[in-house]
Amino acid sequence: MTYFFLILMVFFIIVANIIGFKGYKKKKNLYSVAFTILLLAILFGTIGGVLGLFLIRDAFAIFYGMQVGYYLLINSFIVFLIAILATLIQNYNSKKI
Repeated sequence: MTYFFLILMVFFIIVANIIGFKGYKKKKNLYSVAFTILLLAILFGTIGGVLGLFLIRDAFAIFYGMQVGYYLLINSFIVFLIAILATLIQNYNSKKI
């Protein structure tokens, strides 16, 4: 069962990042991408929790599925930090010229 949740976690992270990349190509806004991945973390965490609940059939199994949402929250935090860093670099370069 552990391998199932690891595969599920990797799959959801890849899907969330692909959706975020498509959103970035459309809007050209990293902050919007970070917010989109944050919302997907909530959605995919809920899906993982429900899958854990139905597959393992134990009340504590929901925490296995919530690990998926936890890693996606970390992922959205990293994207948010990259957006802040890119904004700072862009502002520094624009003031330098």
